[in-house]
Amino acid sequence: MSRARIKDIAAALGVSPATVSRALSDSGLVAEPTRSRIREAARRLNYRPNVSARNLRTQRSMAVLLVVRDVGNPFYLDIMKGVEAAAREAGYSVLMGNTENNPEREIEYFNMLRDGHADGMILITGKLPEDDVLPQDLAALPVVVALEPIEHSGFPHVMIDNTGAAREAVEHLISLGHKRIAHIAGPVPETMATLRREGYRRAMGAAGLKIPAGYEVIGDYLLPSGERLCRELFSLPEPPTAIFAANDEMAFGAINELRVMGLGVPGDVSVVGFDDIFLSQAFYPPLTTVSQPRIAIGREAMRLLLEVMRGESHVGEIIMMPTAFQTRGSTAPMRGRRSHRKSA
Repeated sequence: MSRARIKDIAAALGVSPATVSRALSDSGLVAEPTRSRIREAARRLNYRPNVSARNLRTQRSMAVLLVVRDVGNPFYLDIMKGVEAAAREAGYSVLMGNTENNPEREIEYFNMLRDGHADGMILITGKLPEDDVLPQDLAALPVVVALEPIEHSGFPHVMIDNTGAAREAVEHLISLGHKRIAHIAGPVPETMATLRREGYRRAMGAAGLKIPAGYEVIGDYLLPSGERLCRELFSLPEPPTAIFAANDEMAFGAINELRVMGLGVPGDVSVVGFDDIFLSQAFYPPLTTVSQPRIAIGREAMRLLLEVMRGESHVGEIIMMPTAFQTRGSTAPMRGRRSHRKSA
């Protein structure tokens, strides 16, 4: 059976081939519901674009880059799903870029974009390469920043209210009677980590609670840092009764270390994370955490990138996505506890 062509879709729907072509390339010139009807017909007729011919004609790669810090972090999986779903609908493929916080890799992905190996980029690294390797008209590049804000970049952002969500998380612990609440922060001074730490501070301040010396410690979003910093917190003369970690991985690490010290969660110490990765419900106890709509964030970032690639101006625009607080088994009302110190 021969592959359906654009003119076959046009004939089936009684529209012009030009209209079909525009709709399949996600052109804003085709209004809904016509665009949806054309996409549905394309799926029904098993239409597949001739990518090589289209690339030659349009001088486009028909690919976008999704660049993250660590491709092994499960947090990015649902974002990738959302980006890819929206990209496929528009005829684009998605290339995954993994920087591992390596400056040379960060530069390499921007060079791929500038050299035409990709038509646009969704950046989830929280930072840009060094200024001297970037073009002067940085904001003109087809880039959308997702989740990890980059201040003064000029790029459009799709993000959440990190400060407000963190404040809600700490207010939950305060409502349970906890007063000695510590914070395992992300890599401050990066913006996202700073915003979440600010939410912690605001909640404590609004409740009239002082933050003792040593109660704010800085991690790197990885599980081992959660373990290490939990040990540090519980070496203090007066350890916390609750911990708010800036992401779920560090919360998992803190809970692991609390078990090693012979302390129960939430019986002895309550722990709250941030992100609601898929392991959060399977972990024991199930983790109380802030949930982000990761698939929706991925879709929205790709939708915005498509508009930027069409030449629409979104310089400095910020789209805020909602969060939800998930109360599970890692938090409980404060109660009297045994000593934290092991016998020598």
